[in-house]
Amino acid sequence: MSEDDFVDRLLLDAFEGPVPDDGFSVSAMQRLPVSRRHRIWPLLLGVAAGGFLCWTSLASAPVWHAGWADWLAGELSARSMIVLAAMVGLSLLTLAWTMAEADDRR
Repeated sequence: MSEDDFVDRLLLDAFEGPVPDDGFSVSAMQRLPVSRRHRIWPLLLGVAAGGFLCWTSLASAPVWHAGWADWLAGELSARSMIVLAAMVGLSLLTLAWTMAEADDRR
């Protein structure tokens, strides 16, 4: 028997039914602070800064230029697959982050 089971058993033995609320929940909810509004500009600024930094870091990479050229020409080379895998991977990371943030706001 775990410690939690022991505590649960003690509580069940000590109390026969639910404890009356007597308006406690309503008064506690009325005393909670109003939730703050979320601003969108930090998100937009972060996306713009991240896009700019990615572009500047990859602008001089020859595999990036060759991959784009191969992809735009319709050739599925190793370089174009690297570019595609990088874009898919970053998109999936962004999706996972967005889903985690959306779940926290409920």
